Amino acid sequence: MQLLRNILFYPAFYIGSALIVATVALLLTLGSRRRFRVVVDSWARWHRFCLTRILGVRVEIEGTIPTEGVLVALKHESFMEAIELPLLLHNPAVFVKQELMRIPGWGYAARSYGLVEVARDQGAKALRHMLTMARARVSEGRLLAIFPEGTRVPHGTQPPLQSGFAGLYKLLGLPVVPIAVCSGPIYHHALKRRGTIRLLVGEPIPPGLPREEIEALVHAAINRLNPPAGE
Repeated sequence: MQLLRNILFYPAFYIGSALIVATVALLLTLGSRRRFRVVVDSWARWHRFCLTRILGVRVEIEGTIPTEGVLVALKHESFMEAIELPLLLHNPAVFVKQELMRIPGWGYAARSYGLVEVARDQGAKALRHMLTMARARVSEGRLLAIFPEGTRVPHGTQPPLQSGFAGLYKLLGLPVVPIAVCSGPIYHHALKRRGTIRLLVGEPIPPGLPREEIEALVHAAINRLNPPAGE
């Protein structure tokens, strides 16, 4: 039965995605950014529909999702949370790797949506530009979101946070809301499984803490649903 669910899921999601991408391209051509964001949000909802109705996966969120004025730090175990960020969070401005912004078409759409480009090891000028973009998104009433471990990691692993996270936290001066995610065992397989994907929203962590303390608090909070292998 689960094999049949996967056989139905992939064409349904990707054909629907192709239609949504075509709509996005049209709206960007017409210069309608507000409607473009609505369509992007619709893509996240389409994925959730395929996830729950076709694959039979439940998504449970524990805690209160913030709406603005914070930096949200999430565990990243699969593409599920990346695709559904516009659904999980309200109009998020996500920090993304510079390499992704170079993808033809995708980079233009990402900048139009208001994502924040992370230029690692590019010097002070690039850092100032990133902070300017991030603060502009906050002034628009949007929250910021980041995967502080830098990339997707297998369930059961707890790599250290990327070195730039603490510096970003210090310079932005925003509270951090950590979110633990347990999606890897269900979603990060070619043959996706039934089950429940859980997201656990932690308590806000105030700004101004020393680097060692903020890193330790965030690392522990985002891994609350991700015990080390063998435990």
